[in-house]
Amino acid sequence: MKIEVWSDYVCPFCYIGKRRLEEAIESTNLTGQTEVVFKAFQLDPNTPVSANGSAVEGLTKKFGISQTEAERMMANVAEQAKTVGLNYDVEGMKVANTYNAHRLAKLAEQEGKADAVSERLLEGHFVKGEALGDESTLVAIAEEVGISKDRVQQMLQSDEFSNEVKKDIGEAGQIGVQGVPFFVINRKYAISGAQPAQAFEEALRKVAAEEGIQPQLKVLGKEGQGLCTDDNCEI
Repeated sequence: MKIEVWSDYVCPFCYIGKRRLEEAIESTNLTGQTEVVFKAFQLDPNTPVSANGSAVEGLTKKFGISQTEAERMMANVAEQAKTVGLNYDVEGMKVANTYNAHRLAKLAEQEGKADAVSERLLEGHFVKGEALGDESTLVAIAEEVGISKDRVQQMLQSDEFSNEVKKDIGEAGQIGVQGVPFFVINRKYAISGAQPAQAFEEALRKVAAEEGIQPQLKVLGKEGQGLCTDDNCEI
């Protein structure tokens, strides 16, 4: 089962949605039978690559709201994040152009480390307060997951993977993506936004039944008894 996820690394709901999808895959016993592919999307492609400052400041400028209102918005999102075990550092989040971060994710996909890099980029922005627009940050993240520093620097100093990123963004427009996260399952069903895990579970079960995919056997308890069941951020 292929699950394509259009997301941006500075979208707070994308990290929440990722966790809810992971929860649903586990609860439906479809772990190992799903392929999750992250697709590039930019909430604000006009953000300068050299941008600095806090994400809260970025919200005030983008939406023309007060800092108090922006802080309240982010605090509410941070409370939602806690429900899936994520501790957002609202004050530490930095505004960033994510184009190069998406290119790094494409390189990681080629290297077989896409999941690790996507998770680390999200963690870096929302939990660790790292500047994803900073090349040194991207290099450090890549090295953490086992991608060589030289390879990443080579990529960043070229236009490598730019076409792949642009293709994802263009495809999002073609299928009507207005905000992220946006999930497409087997090119049959779409889920928009960080919906409750139950919504993902229902969609996964429906596709599994239609495609004849059997959930994995789940071992419970020491006796080894088993159970098998058939059963958003805006632009």
